[in-house]
Amino acid sequence: MSGKPINKDSYDAMLASVQAFHDKHDFKNTGGEELGYRVALMAEELGEISSCVTKGKSKESLAEETADLMILLIGTGIAADFDLKQAFWGKMEKLMERKSRIVNGRIRVSEFRDV
Repeated sequence: MSGKPINKDSYDAMLASVQAFHDKHDFKNTGGEELGYRVALMAEELGEISSCVTKGKSKESLAEETADLMILLIGTGIAADFDLKQAFWGKMEKLMERKSRIVNGRIRVSEFRDV
């Protein structure tokens, strides 16, 4: 990354940082962008997030593990060559149109399929 100041409030800056990380370690040519491998890494990080919650670890630990997952998600967009920002906003539009229900005492927002 260049010597310019980084707008840390920008998704584009986060994307550029993750791309720089991929480039630094040559993920494209060393298996780091293989999607099955990335899914396994995301499952591992989700397990670490779960551990933070179920074992009452600090908010800082939870934030760090969640950031790991976010970095992997952004990197998956890079690896699979799709625009995660565009996918996010497309999905949010769909979610905002959905109705919610209380299921087992907790709210669910889903595409409910009544049979």
